[in-house]
Amino acid sequence: MALVGARTQVPLVRGSADPRTRPVLVGVVGDSAAGKTTLTDGLMSIFGPHRVSALCTDDYHRYGRQERKKLAITPLHPDCNYIEIMEQHLQLLAAGQPILKPVYGHAHGTLEPPELFEPRDFVIVEGLLAYHTKAMRDCFDVKVYLDPPEDLRRKWKVQRDCSKRGYEPAEVLADLERREPDSEAFIRPQRQHADIVVRFHPSDNSLDFDPASLSVRLVLRPTLPHPYLIDIAQRTRVDHQNPIRLSLARDGGKPVDVLEVEGGLDPGVSATVEQVIWESMALDKHGLERDAIGLFHDGDHLRRSESLAITQLLLVAQLCGARAGGG
Repeated sequence: MALVGARTQVPLVRGSADPRTRPVLVGVVGDSAAGKTTLTDGLMSIFGPHRVSALCTDDYHRYGRQERKKLAITPLHPDCNYIEIMEQHLQLLAAGQPILKPVYGHAHGTLEPPELFEPRDFVIVEGLLAYHTKAMRDCFDVKVYLDPPEDLRRKWKVQRDCSKRGYEPAEVLADLERREPDSEAFIRPQRQHADIVVRFHPSDNSLDFDPASLSVRLVLRPTLPHPYLIDIAQRTRVDHQNPIRLSLARDGGKPVDVLEVEGGLDPGVSATVEQVIWESMALDKHGLERDAIGLFHDGDHLRRSESLAITQLLLVAQLCGARAGGG
């Protein structure tokens, strides 16, 4: 077990551990209120909490909320986080070892006593800076970056911080302005290291929308295989229209596949996509909770989004593939 503050270096070679016992690590990174927790909670529901453990890198904040104010530093800055300990803990988790991790209490912005964290079959690492160093990036089997339009992210942050963390809207907006330089310097550059970039967005660019009707644009880099993409595009063509579009593009100057799913997609078309991925990746062997795919909480209501369902299933296929192949 690693103690917080330990400096032992843990070498890691992905695939060197027994593929039947070492966990699969997936990173879910993005700026504050980009949708990381929604995606993480959905994956946990699909696999079941007995098979997934989730770690939030906010727990590695070096300072509490009041200390940050005095120091005029934001939690997005690497100097505000125990980066070296985070590196070590990710290496230990990738090797299947438990850790004693720090705890950050969002309710009051305070540092709490550490707690034991044990990896299960899948470990989801959610947070702001999980791809900040190469040593951290090398721990992951699948790296996801959430990249919503900035105006949408700001709306989500105001809603969340006011409803769950006791802020006033003006305070949240002022905090967003203070954080912007660090977002530009440290958060958004991590996008280039992701295998999959997820961008949920309103179809008409209006911020007055039904959250179940968001469209999604998925940038799929060739660092992971996507054997089912052409079949999806061909089998979902409806009356010479393409509610799901597959194209080749360049992202950061490098070739990528781009899969676009229209908001409000017909459930029948979505079901076709699910079946293509399900059969292609033989997902029936993995004991998944199929009825949980696409579900999300909208206030007190549990709803389904077709674009979320397809996004989740693409990620589930990657995680199951990594589990079967040993990374």
